[in-house]
Amino acid sequence: QLTLVESGGGSVEAGGSLRLTCQVSAYTGTNYCMAWFRQAPGKEREAVAQLYTTGNLTYYADSVKGRFTISQDNAKNTLYLRMNSLKPEDSAMYYCAAAPVSCEYGMDYWGKGTLVTISS
Repeated sequence: QLTLVESGGGSVEAGGSLRLTCQVSAYTGTNYCMAWFRQAPGKEREAVAQLYTTGNLTYYADSVKGRFTISQDNAKNTLYLRMNSLKPEDSAMYYCAAAPVSCEYGMDYWGKGTLVTISS
């Protein structure tokens, strides 16, 4: 059982940067797929970025490629999402999620989210 706690959201102007942090309770030794999702009001939740705790196979949504970077510090059980060149359309609730072995079959663990608001 994992618990995920996000932080780092806030309000910034377009063009600015934020770094989101997801504190993960201790991994149980299994390789996990870790991901960031976001959901804006009235829109479906979308996957933004993902990676595996082994460090392999990162994924980015086309809308964030070149601007967002997902990374991890396994010694600290922490997942990050560095967001640069932010746009108003990046405004959303951002969620950290995890799944044992693969993201392909859905995420098993979710945080409560951190709100990101980008003003133009």
